[in-house]
Amino acid sequence: MRACVHALCNAHLLRELTFLAQSSGQAWPQRMMDMLLAAHRGCERARTQGITAVPSRQVLRWIGRYRALLDEGQALNPQRVKEQGKRGRAKQSDAFNLLRRLRDHESVPFTNNLAERAIRMPKVKQKISGCFRTFAGAQSFCTIRSYPDTARKHGVGRLDALRAAFNDAPMEFVGSG
Repeated sequence: MRACVHALCNAHLLRELTFLAQSSGQAWPQRMMDMLLAAHRGCERARTQGITAVPSRQVLRWIGRYRALLDEGQALNPQRVKEQGKRGRAKQSDAFNLLRRLRDHESVPFTNNLAERAIRMPKVKQKISGCFRTFAGAQSFCTIRSYPDTARKHGVGRLDALRAAFNDAPMEFVGSG
């Protein structure tokens, strides 16, 4: 099995930031949302203009603003220390926990919708039946599920791809692994 890198979806983070902005009365969550949305709009604008990379000056400004907002939030929400004589770790605030995740997982795409869609069916199957009986069964399930998803990503209709596969002429997708 491959190790995977954990990533946060900014669309989900926006919901958490909205909650913190409303519940804490602190200003940094709203400013973080504004900065994330501005960076997203800047990247989208570059894509629509056919620009493959946002100028590094702009990226550095976004990163600097992001880190400054993290520092601001951290100053307002410091880590709680464990009380003397109590077992376990000290319970941290929602704001502290979010700030930690934002700092630990700084660089991710704005949304991970494709990734979420790709794992949705295996998770549903796992919830319904409890688990896969064998690792080979899980691999087969993922292989079968990935074929129509890959076809869709390459602009081929899922039904056309499945017909080809059932007619012993499965499509090969260049660059898919």
